[in-house]
Amino acid sequence: MSQPLVSIVTPTYNSEAFILRTIQSVLRQSLQDWEMLITDDGSTDHTVAIIQAQASLDSRIKCFVLDKNSGAGVARNHSITHASGRYIAFLDGDDMWAPDKLEKQVAFMQQRDYAMSYTSYYTCEVNDEVSGIVICPREHSLADNKRDNKVGFSTLIYDADRLGKVLMPTIRRCEDWGLNMTLLKLCGNAYGMIEPLTYYRKREGSLSNDKLSMAKHSIDVYQIVLGWTKLKAILWFLFMYMPCWSWKKLVVSLYNR
Repeated sequence: MSQPLVSIVTPTYNSEAFILRTIQSVLRQSLQDWEMLITDDGSTDHTVAIIQAQASLDSRIKCFVLDKNSGAGVARNHSITHASGRYIAFLDGDDMWAPDKLEKQVAFMQQRDYAMSYTSYYTCEVNDEVSGIVICPREHSLADNKRDNKVGFSTLIYDADRLGKVLMPTIRRCEDWGLNMTLLKLCGNAYGMIEPLTYYRKREGSLSNDKLSMAKHSIDVYQIVLGWTKLKAILWFLFMYMPCWSWKKLVVSLYNR
């Protein structure tokens, strides 16, 4: 089998209600030169059985199972280490892609020689009903990212030939933001496609809905990834991150009325 162009990194944990639709959105891609590396983080439901059934039908789908629940960052890193494609793309186990997502985004990167890109995305409910849209900025730097992460993680692709296989910080939460910071330190800027090509699923009880815990782990990212002192991280979070994050939420809310 030839080297795939795109390696898709997908972590799962008790995702039996959504993982089949996630996989199907990959199978429908107009760009077919991919591999999908799904690492399950110790699910206790039927997630693994669903993935294995799909893997038996298509050899491009690969299923890995961790011995114990270790967090999405560890699961993603496991997939990244097994990736063989030029481009590393991320798709969480409850999100979905538009059928032409890979084709358009890879062409966007190749035509402009970009090492890192992302897109706008739709938000949808558990029943797949679209409930909103988040428009991404056309360009995003490390300085921007320190103030607020505007890169939807299931929209992200980076060029491993240019940047190497970049792993996530092994923290329980905000590890996706930490990876974005690391990538931006390497490539300088990431570039956005305004067209929404991903469907991000909103779920009650998800990590992103636990705001107090997110604050703690955001401060951890500043310390671990950027090497800041705890005091600097706290002050930056309170007086730079939170105002930018609040403004973003207000803009998205007004746009989707």
